[in-house]
Amino acid sequence: MSGTTSEREDERQGKGLKPNVVHFWDGVAFGVDSTAPAYSIAAALGSIVVIAGTKAPAVLLISFVPMFFIASAFYYMNRADQDCGTTFSWVTRAMGPWFGWMGGWAIFLSGVLVIGAQADVAAKYVYSVLGLDALGNNRVAVVLLAVVFTVVLTWVCVRGTELSANVQRYMVMAQVGSVLLFVVVAGWKIISGSVAKDAPTPSFGWLSPIGLDRGSLVAGMLLGVFCYWGWESSVNLTEESHDSAEAPGRAAVVSTVLLLIMYLGSAIAIIGVLGLSTVAQYDDDEGLFGEVGHVVLGPLGWLLVLSIITSGLASTQTTIIPASRTSLSMAVAGAFPKRFGEIHERFETPAFGTWVIGGVAVLWYVIGSVISENFLFDSLSALSIVVAFYYALTGIAAAIYWRHTLLRSWRAFLLIGVAPVVGAVVLLVMLVAAVRDYANPENSYSGTSVLGMGAPLAMAILMFVMGAVLMVLARFGGAQEYFRRPGGEQVSVEVATEVLGPAGAPR
Repeated sequence: MSGTTSEREDERQGKGLKPNVVHFWDGVAFGVDSTAPAYSIAAALGSIVVIAGTKAPAVLLISFVPMFFIASAFYYMNRADQDCGTTFSWVTRAMGPWFGWMGGWAIFLSGVLVIGAQADVAAKYVYSVLGLDALGNNRVAVVLLAVVFTVVLTWVCVRGTELSANVQRYMVMAQVGSVLLFVVVAGWKIISGSVAKDAPTPSFGWLSPIGLDRGSLVAGMLLGVFCYWGWESSVNLTEESHDSAEAPGRAAVVSTVLLLIMYLGSAIAIIGVLGLSTVAQYDDDEGLFGEVGHVVLGPLGWLLVLSIITSGLASTQTTIIPASRTSLSMAVAGAFPKRFGEIHERFETPAFGTWVIGGVAVLWYVIGSVISENFLFDSLSALSIVVAFYYALTGIAAAIYWRHTLLRSWRAFLLIGVAPVVGAVVLLVMLVAAVRDYANPENSYSGTSVLGMGAPLAMAILMFVMGAVLMVLARFGGAQEYFRRPGGEQVSVEVATEVLGPAGAPR
């Protein structure tokens, strides 16, 4: 990639996406909402407490570190290449088409695995808020409403990025506002002593991992990856953003920091109010916020339930977008069927690819729901393997792509070289740990054995094998030109100077 910022902006118009419709704070909203923070903390905190006790906040803090390091990689790679395919485009440039194709496939998979599960959570809580408990306990009713939500939100994504951004603004305000109100009120209850009898007193020791054994730390961090995943959605909208070279990457970094604040505040507040024994009862159970909301906010406890609903709906919508933009980028590059590169003439969105993502996600969700509700939890467990894979690829690609500029300054060496590589190594270690853990069926949510291994590992292997087969077919089919790309590219002198300043200059 070469040329000035204005030249690169001209190049990115080639995909046909509508430019300059996403502002910086819209990008932050997409990044925060994609992670479904209210749902994530409600669903995962109980499990983390079972693993780490009062060290649960420390696990969330340590989990933030590799995410922040990979966010640095996204920021600097986006400065060099504003492509909505993000990992696909960058890894292809730095490491070659084979790694790039699988990185793009992993993003596609992540959407398929999680979209239905997020809509499922929203559906159950909507019935609860409306007092329709009988429907909330009826699996068919929940699945039908979740499918309706997914279809409607897919339609919103097709109708235009401006509409999607407007929806996300309100959703992020409802979600973050409710959680922050809860944290403030819970903090006051802790100070005043209005907490459960066995609730421990918060201390700075809760933020230190000292005392955690390696197995517990790794197991907790696997859940942490699930909690933080999704913050990069703003970068998938880079070609539709104002200041595309700077704002989307900065929004991704800011999103990770905001998530850290929300997660630490919520974890400390919940443990400090309810106590460990009560929180541990919600292992793999997103009903935690319903319990703690009633205790902390009283008659306003429904606000936390509302945050779960908006969390599930917002994440459903924002997870569709990265997968659809990645498939668009892959199609334009000649790595995916051309149909995925078509842009709706009126809405200026990749309508076909968006509907395909939504449709495949619905199909996966419905089939999984027919098999077992536990199938959805196993899908979310498989997600940690997929996410660790493509995040790690991005970190490595950043160091390779910027390799000849890493010694230009301490900033370049640490933020583009060391941090992304360290983040990638940590995630690869966690990936290996997840594979080893889920090799034992007893460690999966359902306990189901598939070919002698846990269902999450079997799902991940099946999907990666499917991707490898499709990749080989593409190589000998219509994508031959794409697979001739050599990889090993590096950032141009012009871009490096624009981002880091002239060689030898103090930056």
